[in-house]
Amino acid sequence: MAVMTKKQYIDSLRKMTPTAYMFGEKIDNVVDNPRIRAGIEATAATYEIAEDPAKQDLILTQSPLINEPVNRFTLPPASIEDLVARVKINRTLGRYVGTCHQRCTGLDCLSALSIVTYDIDQKHNTDYFARFQRFLAHVQKGDLTCNAGVTDVKGDRSKAPHTQQDPDMYLRIVEKRSDGIVVRGAKSHQTGSLSSHEIIVLPTRALRPGDEDYAVAFAIPSDTPGLIHVVGRSSLDTREIDGCDVGNARYSKYCPTVLFDNVFVPWDRVFMCGEVEFAVDMVVKFSAFHRQSHGGCKSGKIDCMTGAAVTMMDLNGTQKASHLKQKVVDMIHRSETLYGCSLAASYEGRRQPSGTYFIDTVLANASKIHEGREMAEATRLMIDIAGGFVADLPSDRDIQNPEIGGLLKKYLKGAEGAPVEDRIKMYRLVEKMAMESADTISDIHGGGSPEAHRVTILRECDLENRTQAAKRLAGIDS
Repeated sequence: MAVMTKKQYIDSLRKMTPTAYMFGEKIDNVVDNPRIRAGIEATAATYEIAEDPAKQDLILTQSPLINEPVNRFTLPPASIEDLVARVKINRTLGRYVGTCHQRCTGLDCLSALSIVTYDIDQKHNTDYFARFQRFLAHVQKGDLTCNAGVTDVKGDRSKAPHTQQDPDMYLRIVEKRSDGIVVRGAKSHQTGSLSSHEIIVLPTRALRPGDEDYAVAFAIPSDTPGLIHVVGRSSLDTREIDGCDVGNARYSKYCPTVLFDNVFVPWDRVFMCGEVEFAVDMVVKFSAFHRQSHGGCKSGKIDCMTGAAVTMMDLNGTQKASHLKQKVVDMIHRSETLYGCSLAASYEGRRQPSGTYFIDTVLANASKIHEGREMAEATRLMIDIAGGFVADLPSDRDIQNPEIGGLLKKYLKGAEGAPVEDRIKMYRLVEKMAMESADTISDIHGGGSPEAHRVTILRECDLENRTQAAKRLAGIDS
């Protein structure tokens, strides 16, 4: 069966030799680095739940390509049921890890490629779709995790890629050879790139004639020579390394910038090469799929935040306060609205010529706009309910200090009968979910900027139908 266990997944990463840097130092063993390992554990949860008999029916399905059971994170959706399952799995995992599980972007890339490579072939008589199908079979048979290399660093954003002063501000082809291409550039915000087996690169924006070298899509192993992962800084990021005050005792998130320093890509791994008119299709398909994914995982994160808020009420002795109960209701309705919008985007999906099902882009983008606003409000409500110690709770090391630890525990007690240790741990979890920038910023910018969501809605929405409905009711014949 083409499904790995969690242990097999961790072991598979040990066999890889990626080039990685963090805090100015080269990392030779990424799997056992505590900062990166916390992120790897979040991705490992996608394998762990596949081993759970209670969840296998949700996350495992039959692949029509290799005719074997596969993890759904390797399966482009072939039905409305598959689209719906994506959202349900992401909510399950969001609730399970309380942060980003880092595997949805790879599936979003696979799903976009399964549509657009077919469309390119129909116009240009290329063989990208066949290449992609062979790559997809490789991913499914190995149960591999893929990373989405989409966001370029962009340089001067007022200029097109080919008019930049430094032409490498968008990843580009610098050489075409008989056996493949050589690319150069950088992709930023690459969540979980070191937790992945494969890096899938897509264009980051619509392109025009003159941008042919930038119209490139491909996949390479994450330890390919010339590929350099530089782990970015974020708030609270040294706590896993320090081994204290981590908040989330199991999982975390890290986001490298990935440098492509003259990286070779064989032709059988190239899925777009110069077809500028299809770059926008690739971007729109990926972005819409990713915004749908967010609706599932972020509703699951709000579930965790709600649970933390309710637990803090019990630990603080405020569980009967009616105004706090109303704030819990406000958190719940935000998670359910976000979840419902992503489900609606799935149920309104349609079959594409390649056979892959694509979601409703307007609903997916509406979901993402809702997330960008309401995740912040859910965070505010959680902090409001929990209290001020979210900001400045003494360190675990102070609490364990034999000279002052006893006094701290005395004064950090809450409700009668509630263990002070539990109250301390829950405050740390609230702090982690509220203030870790690697996760909270993605609530706004993940899957594109908020303005990109609005632009997509206006472009994809059927305004003419709405206009005619209003004119008909007003008695205007035109």
